[in-house]
Amino acid sequence: MSNGHFNFPQPVNEPVLQFAPKSAEKTALKAALAAAKKTKSDIPMYIGGQEVRTGKKVDIRPPHETKHLLGQFHQGDASHVKMAIDSALKAHEQWAHTPWIQRASIFLKAADLLATKYRYQMLAATMLGQSKNAFQAEIDSTCELIDFLRFNVHFLNEIYKQQPISGPGMYNRVEYRSLEGFVLAVTPFNFTAIGGNLPTSAAMCGNVVVWKAANTQVYSANLFMKILREAGLPDGVINLVFVSGPVVGEVCFSHRDFAGVHFTGSTGVFQGMWKSIGENIAKYKTYPRIVGETGGKDFILVHPSADVDAVVTGMARGAFEYQGQKCSAASRAYIPDNLAAEIRKKLVAAVKTMKMGTTEDFTNFINAVIDEKSFSSIKKYIDGAKKDKTCKILVGGKCDSTKGWYVEPTVIETTNANYTTMCEEIFGPVLTIYTYKADEFDHACALVDSTSDYALTGAVFSQDRYALEKAMKALTHSAGNFYINDKPTGAVVGQQPFGGARASGTNDKAGSMLNLYRWLSARTIKETFNPPTDYRYAFLGEK
Repeated sequence: MSNGHFNFPQPVNEPVLQFAPKSAEKTALKAALAAAKKTKSDIPMYIGGQEVRTGKKVDIRPPHETKHLLGQFHQGDASHVKMAIDSALKAHEQWAHTPWIQRASIFLKAADLLATKYRYQMLAATMLGQSKNAFQAEIDSTCELIDFLRFNVHFLNEIYKQQPISGPGMYNRVEYRSLEGFVLAVTPFNFTAIGGNLPTSAAMCGNVVVWKAANTQVYSANLFMKILREAGLPDGVINLVFVSGPVVGEVCFSHRDFAGVHFTGSTGVFQGMWKSIGENIAKYKTYPRIVGETGGKDFILVHPSADVDAVVTGMARGAFEYQGQKCSAASRAYIPDNLAAEIRKKLVAAVKTMKMGTTEDFTNFINAVIDEKSFSSIKKYIDGAKKDKTCKILVGGKCDSTKGWYVEPTVIETTNANYTTMCEEIFGPVLTIYTYKADEFDHACALVDSTSDYALTGAVFSQDRYALEKAMKALTHSAGNFYINDKPTGAVVGQQPFGGARASGTNDKAGSMLNLYRWLSARTIKETFNPPTDYRYAFLGEK
């Protein structure tokens, strides 16, 4: 075998295509959308390199066009989770001992395939399956996922370089091993990039993975799995199953070789996982790694000195891009009474210009929410606000399920700083604003910090540096990703490592070295060149 020191230079973020009128990328994307709609996909699970079909099929339909059938996926059960674990463990030894340069090459090739051959297919899959407009799909399913793959290779290589010092007569080194067992990756519907990153970041470190994707993200997850296989990922390293969450948890969390979970989803589910892991802790071969990003009640705090137009744009984009179905979406805003009237007027005017409809119509800013369950939950919050005396619907508020799961972008104003929609995560296109007295900014900071159990993202708009410093100090633990004069969404890999604390998760920062450390187990090795041959130390002598 040839030896050498291999280097992976700092990558650059994948350029974001703009899909301007008559551009080559817009033409290519429209063709990919048309082709996808003409094809009825039959999507299997992938276990040990085999395509597994159960015959128990579940329909996949665009959330914005529920009468259209994109295809079906084969639903599994506990037996398939056990098969996936067995396949992963069978692959573990060879994969864990595969040279780093070979593992890295697989994921770099996957990134290249995604950036070129499969770019428009992945965009189409995300736009149709998850109801994202072209820009939201581009920054997620291609750019961010490509960045995760490329930057994680770079970050992991930098970790491997970190070595201890050696004293005279010895050589010290650290090996970064995979975890002993398998990792469970549980991924959400809302980001194709998260669906790809959670299993691959662990696998890149030499781990084997059981990947449970959300049913509403299966369409794009299937394509990414095909890309990984084409890139050369060995059989059994990542096993994709379509099984209910409780069943996956019951099988995985009771298995002796469970080594960790990489999760993005609801706080309730994550807390349930943590409890199950705790109850089973004596069964495990090793203490499992528990990594989760769970949600947010993300804020925009406006100082009396803020630029109104910047605030309105931050609210409009932060709250309503991808129908507010981002854990980082702006959901509550605190505005001073000296700017309130102007902010209300301009925000309402901006929202009224937002077109809503299918993703194939590129003039639509708003598309559908993900499914009927989400639609009903969001509608319940809006209907409640309509009936509450402390609330007023400034714009939006209509919900229509005739052709798809459509919820208008909605702005609620409340006089109750602790009203339900100021406190609870809605995960939809609903922004609630509360007006505070301009001379009570300190009180507004305290409200932001104390109103929600979450602490994922937040933004402060101000042109006063002293005010910014005051807010940053008062809100130290209120957001893991803190934005100044910008919307609280849109973290970019390599630029803003993502994650929050409190009820928002373990803050292990996806898109950074911090996350990768969680999937490694270090071994320190000391080699002594001239070992001592007498137990006695010099201090024992008296002559």
